[in-house]
Amino acid sequence: MANSKFPLHFRSGVAPLIERFIQEKQAVGYKYQVASLALERLDRFLAKEGLAQCELPRELALKWLAKRPHESAANHGYRGHTLRRLAIFMVKQGYAAHVPDPHLMAKGGGSSFSPRILTHAEVRRVLHVVDHLKPSGHSPLRHLVMPEVFRLLYGCGLRVGEVLHLKVGDVDFGRGVLTLRETKFGKDRQVPPAVSLVQRLQKFDQELGRRPANAYFFPNLRGGHWAESSVYGIYRRLLTRSGISHAGRGKGPRVHDLRHTFAVHRLLRWYRDGADLDAKLPVLATYMGHLSIIGTQHYLHLTAELFPEITTRSQAHFGDVIPRRVVS
Repeated sequence: MANSKFPLHFRSGVAPLIERFIQEKQAVGYKYQVASLALERLDRFLAKEGLAQCELPRELALKWLAKRPHESAANHGYRGHTLRRLAIFMVKQGYAAHVPDPHLMAKGGGSSFSPRILTHAEVRRVLHVVDHLKPSGHSPLRHLVMPEVFRLLYGCGLRVGEVLHLKVGDVDFGRGVLTLRETKFGKDRQVPPAVSLVQRLQKFDQELGRRPANAYFFPNLRGGHWAESSVYGIYRRLLTRSGISHAGRGKGPRVHDLRHTFAVHRLLRWYRDGADLDAKLPVLATYMGHLSIIGTQHYLHLTAELFPEITTRSQAHFGDVIPRRVVS
């Protein structure tokens, strides 16, 4: 089996089922690249153990689940959950497979991380600081690029990669629409920013001059797209200059938390405007590129403690979609 970015090779007795499992995930829109690599490592382990039959014996599953020296809890949990999902798939297909107890990897596989939702005042401070960035020898365009990048991250709730991979031809000023291509679930979608943001993007485009449609809208020094790590580094400095504390790499506030902040701020605005949340939540899910309304439940959870009415009104239509907080 091969992927354009990740050429994969499976050779154990479970190989046919692993390939089918990945194909089904990709068929419904998941890129499934990282998980595919994890399954390739699992397959190598099973082949090394001499597994020739299309089955997943309990002893091999438990051996794979054993925590390795110096392995992080997150990585250990991810390995376990990947194996568990494959095992469930195998059982549904009629094959013998040991399905491990989810509690065996609950601590490592689940995430206790709570996104840092910036206040409106904090967002204003960050944007004020980014508006005063200076160009440098290595980044002569950053003072032009970054104010618009961070406004798209917060103003539209886009993923970092979606912003950085925008091409000139993807920005339609006439209709005021951005076309995001090959997003997280392998689908294109169109997003209309606020009029004021479209006007800023148009001014930015004019400053850079005439460019071909396939050029990156936010180019780096060599005309390529910016690296996410570079945006992360700039964001850390913006937070420091804005007086917003940071708990360390991976602990937030993360750049991706601007997407969460957009969603929560939008829900709060709708709530305060008295909007029909039953009708608005599917709109938010579509705008953000979620596969279903379930993908929006996390944002409902973040607002539930401050605005319990949101929980009540949403559950009346969608059922118990807001997960209850687990106290450990």
